[in-house]
Amino acid sequence: MDTSAAGTNSASNPAATPGPSGGGASEPVTDGDASRRRAFDAEFRRLEESAMWSAQCQFEEGKRWRATHWALGLPATLLAAVAGTTALVESTGGTAAGILALLSAGLGAVLTTVNASQRASQAVAAANVYLSIQTAARQHREIDLPDWTATGAREALAALTARRDEQNAGTDPPSRRAYRKARANLNAGGQTYTVDGPAPL
Repeated sequence: MDTSAAGTNSASNPAATPGPSGGGASEPVTDGDASRRRAFDAEFRRLEESAMWSAQCQFEEGKRWRATHWALGLPATLLAAVAGTTALVESTGGTAAGILALLSAGLGAVLTTVNASQRASQAVAAANVYLSIQTAARQHREIDLPDWTATGAREALAALTARRDEQNAGTDPPSRRAYRKARANLNAGGQTYTVDGPAPL
């Protein structure tokens, strides 16, 4: 038997080479499978990008509402304190104290109506949920997708999309100012890890 010829035939015929499991030929990846996998990759990228922008916008909204809370609450507290002091110290300060008390009450009413503190907390909570969606989309795309079947990838994509849609439904849309500040933050590398390199401009 010519063993050199047999070795040549085995080397030149990939179908005769054992697959990764050592139990025969590995199944080839068809063009359709590769195309569908690219489509899954693209959808996970879209989810990741959408969640990234949403997270940054909500963080900026949280900052705005927190600043609003302090801008209304601090003057209201100071005016109330000054009004009380004026009424006690000055015998003729009744009018001034009344005006200050009215201003304090007005600012307090606006603060209560706007509810800036709660809005700030809600915006930050929403931003953290979006960050978790962004992280899940990236990990699915970079780690899980190569080993998933088409059915497994579709189920994961549907679950993550439903989670994003549910969060969108319960979150107030960001202002244009928040969007501009979020864009500036992202362009400056606000979500760039060292391993990822510099952020694209």
